[in-house]
Amino acid sequence: MATAAWVLPGAAAGTGVRDWARRAWALSPVLAVIALLLVPADGGAEGGTGGTGTIADAASGLLVLICLVRVVRSGARPLSRAAAVVIGLPVLGICLAAITSNDPAASLPGVARYVQVFVLVPAAVLLMIRDRRDFAVVAWALVGLALLQGAVGVTQYLTGTGASYQGEDIRAVGTFGPTDVMGMATVVSYGLVIVAGIALGSGRGRARTAALVCAGLLFVPLVLSFSRGAWIATVLTVAIQLVLSGLRRAARVALAVGALAVVLVGGFGVGSAMVKERVASITQVAGAPDQSVTDRYTMWAAAGEMWRSDPLTGVGLKGFPAYRDSHASLALSSGSDTAGAGAAFHRQPLLSPHNMYLLVLSEQGLLGLLALVGSWAALLVGAVRRAGLVAIGVLSWQFIDFFYADIGGPSTVLMSVVLGLAAWWSLAEVKRA
Repeated sequence: MATAAWVLPGAAAGTGVRDWARRAWALSPVLAVIALLLVPADGGAEGGTGGTGTIADAASGLLVLICLVRVVRSGARPLSRAAAVVIGLPVLGICLAAITSNDPAASLPGVARYVQVFVLVPAAVLLMIRDRRDFAVVAWALVGLALLQGAVGVTQYLTGTGASYQGEDIRAVGTFGPTDVMGMATVVSYGLVIVAGIALGSGRGRARTAALVCAGLLFVPLVLSFSRGAWIATVLTVAIQLVLSGLRRAARVALAVGALAVVLVGGFGVGSAMVKERVASITQVAGAPDQSVTDRYTMWAAAGEMWRSDPLTGVGLKGFPAYRDSHASLALSSGSDTAGAGAAFHRQPLLSPHNMYLLVLSEQGLLGLLALVGSWAALLVGAVRRAGLVAIGVLSWQFIDFFYADIGGPSTVLMSVVLGLAAWWSLAEVKRA
């Protein structure tokens, strides 16, 4: 499959620092959301439809407001009909689930959270991006965030100041803290699949070289995150990007990545023993699962039971915690232990099934799941049709990761920005040359 050409901003004639500065200023509401994710999180990460009320969430609200003002002042139709339908489709399932909820008042915060995460922020990001160079500015900003969070994570591992893992404070979590152990892994994974898309595209030498260097740097903190779900999603996503870029290139890159992994893990001993044990545990989820896997299976089964009780519209937004105990077996533990990274020991309750599809199915029913997944599928189809390896990468990673995770925690708002970035490539009616 042919890939869309990638040009590093500033490489073309007539562009440079001033162009970067103008674009950064125009995109400052989006870039502010990304930058503010470097602020250390204070509270715990709430699962499912819960929000964390972080400063980045507040910035995302300001982003939506600024975008609305720009749209009103321009007087032009902001989105094509197709884009409006794709972006707005999840609202149908969200509102229907709230109306039919057993406790509509309790569902209202969930409505606000889902609309923010899956509709308003992605739409605002889509409208803020004007052309390919704007797309590149936001993409590289995400890579920059990934590099900074990864640097913090590697430092945590080396100095023993990370989150607790097997009795040692070595788990790389960045500034997200021990209650959102997936936060840094998510950010670093986004960065990796973005630079993989840039490197595999038919772009110019400087962009490709920079992307390859960033990929090597981001590989280390991803390994030290000890996140099985992020590993699986990243490996599968990069494999998809490689196949779409050409089989010969896929084979060459696979050999290079394998050699890099041998050098870093085998030669330099980057978390070698614990990494090997963590990798081996992926194949043991059926035979001898650990408690975290057992809890996840139990919550998945509980979500299925909730869906069977209300198959079309679910039990209502924010309903999973309320119905969990009445549908879960005794195998479910009371919560997960969190500690380290500057935080005291804490027993974090399990308030979601850690599977986005099952969460939506249990709380919004089949209609809500079809609306949400239908919107995502349309974005992915658009990215494939327009041969956007970066957009394909971030969408594929998110949709694979949703089999092991759901929304919740400070990194959720970044997912909204990433969806908006991919939506621009898939839906915007602009010239990309």
